[in-house]
Amino acid sequence: MTAKCILVIDNEEYIREVAQICLETVAGWKVLTANSGHAGLVLAEQEQPDAILLDVMMPDMDGPTTFQQLQTNTATKDIPVIFLTAKVQASDRRRYSSMGIKAAIAKPFNPLELAGQVAEVLGWSEDGEVGGVRS
Repeated sequence: MTAKCILVIDNEEYIREVAQICLETVAGWKVLTANSGHAGLVLAEQEQPDAILLDVMMPDMDGPTTFQQLQTNTATKDIPVIFLTAKVQASDRRRYSSMGIKAAIAKPFNPLELAGQVAEVLGWSEDGEVGGVRS
């Protein structure tokens, strides 16, 4: 099976680095990163990742606006998006779901559980294993 490719779009360098290290190490996935919604849109179209982890609150173009832009592009509209956010109240989750967001993962997230959470949301895990590692 070929390794999954994940695009992490977050304006915080630390979050991008932690997510990248964890997803590569725990799941063996290829990870691309972008520091803004604009950069993420370009990478998503060029690289066609299997999924996108998208920060909700970013300067210039926030997560919901970036998601809307992804949805209007035929090249990126079918890529599943998971929000990374500090706002995970029930009302926020309902709003995100109605937008078409697959899930919302709370920040700060547990680095060792991130790959398992992503795999579970997207139906990539087989018997609880991700990249050969039990989650």
